[in-house]
Amino acid sequence: MTLVAGVDSSTQSCKVVVRDLGTGELVRSGRAAHPDGTEVDPAAWWSALQEAIAAAGGLDDVAAISVAGQQHGMVVLDAQGRVIRDALLWNDTRSAQAARDLIDEVGAEEYAARVGVVPVASFTATKLRWLRDAEPGNAARVAAVALPHDWLTWRLRGYGPEGESELGPDLEALTTDRSDASGTAYWGAASGAYDFDLFARALGRSGREAGSRAGGDAVILPRVLGPSESAGRTPSGVLVGPGAGDNAGAALGLGAADGDVVVSIGTSGTVFAVTDAPIADASGTVAGFADASGLSLPLIATLNAARVLGSIAGLLSVDHDGLSALALSAEPGSGGVVLVPYFEGERTPNLPDAKASIHGLTLASTTPANLARAAIEGMLCGLADGLDAVRAAGVRERRILLIGGAAQNPAVTQVAAQVFDAPVEVPAPGEYVADGGAVQAAWALTGTRPSWTVETSAALPVDTRPVIRAQYAAARA
Repeated sequence: MTLVAGVDSSTQSCKVVVRDLGTGELVRSGRAAHPDGTEVDPAAWWSALQEAIAAAGGLDDVAAISVAGQQHGMVVLDAQGRVIRDALLWNDTRSAQAARDLIDEVGAEEYAARVGVVPVASFTATKLRWLRDAEPGNAARVAAVALPHDWLTWRLRGYGPEGESELGPDLEALTTDRSDASGTAYWGAASGAYDFDLFARALGRSGREAGSRAGGDAVILPRVLGPSESAGRTPSGVLVGPGAGDNAGAALGLGAADGDVVVSIGTSGTVFAVTDAPIADASGTVAGFADASGLSLPLIATLNAARVLGSIAGLLSVDHDGLSALALSAEPGSGGVVLVPYFEGERTPNLPDAKASIHGLTLASTTPANLARAAIEGMLCGLADGLDAVRAAGVRERRILLIGGAAQNPAVTQVAAQVFDAPVEVPAPGEYVADGGAVQAAWALTGTRPSWTVETSAALPVDTRPVIRAQYAAARA
């Protein structure tokens, strides 16, 4: 039996799956926690990856591995390969003004045309502009910029600071993939290349792609690998795949095809689809990302997803099962109660300074059941607005694949069928981002993308209740 491994280095934890190359059967798995916060020392990710690999039985009998991970995070390295400051994660919104400044300088339409996205606080370019303006001393030390999965892939292959790695700080060995690069706002899915002018506008310094050996003291950006290209090997000889952004990894793990729209409910919420043609939305609502297979991945993201449910469950002093039971005891529309769940600001719509709000409370409607259901309806309505946006960009769905931990909550599943006006399928619980990494590992090892079966745990017909979205739209107006 030949084994391949996939990694999901997410905001909250690191998961490793080991699968049989031939069948895709899960052989073993492991996980380790990540620290909380919107800025994190990447060393914590490296420790968690090593712990999760050990918990998954190690790599001694594994032929190939690939790392998928959270997108957009800014990892800045000095000439000795050391991390200059804690990484700013996708959900750190301190760069909101930087995003506005970049749009003012370049123009939203120009950004969309050149790199398929319009800057928001989540994207790497805005974090680099913030670094330039807020920490100029650190900005001057930057020798390379990587994303979380880039840095972990580099470390996994044996590179890193002197004394902490087998191969030392070879910054020219940094690699990334097209899906993660497309979330920086200085690499374009349509062009398939870095836009070094936009990078220079962000950091205030010139950049070059690793391995080009041109540009003098220009900041090194990871070499962009193709879908089946190998990044190299670990010191022990395990083949390392190109890696991917988390959503592109999930699309690979699900085997998503044309007509499949994936709605993922994790720390953040995302709506995305695999399409042939790149998207360029000058409004910035739909990000024109690349996928991990050579195609495009139009995507919207919300900052407030599963954490909304945890917050309201805590308020009501119940666990997630209790929240589900309460929600299912209320009627669709929650008695007129509406939660607009912008607890952490919001990315779609782009309201980084927004706060959550509750509407429609009366003496009669203020019940635990209505609050519980309003939390689920509000979270899903935000994602349904995202579905409308990707439709407006030209995506046509035949079904919705609902994934993420919250997708297994019975109330979330039932309410999703009432909010979305398309058939909803819930794949069996799984680590689909890590599975996408395993698909990449198999692809890089054999040269052929595997076709592994994905089981479905629930299939729900359309059961739309218009009142839910109508009152949500009125509340957030």
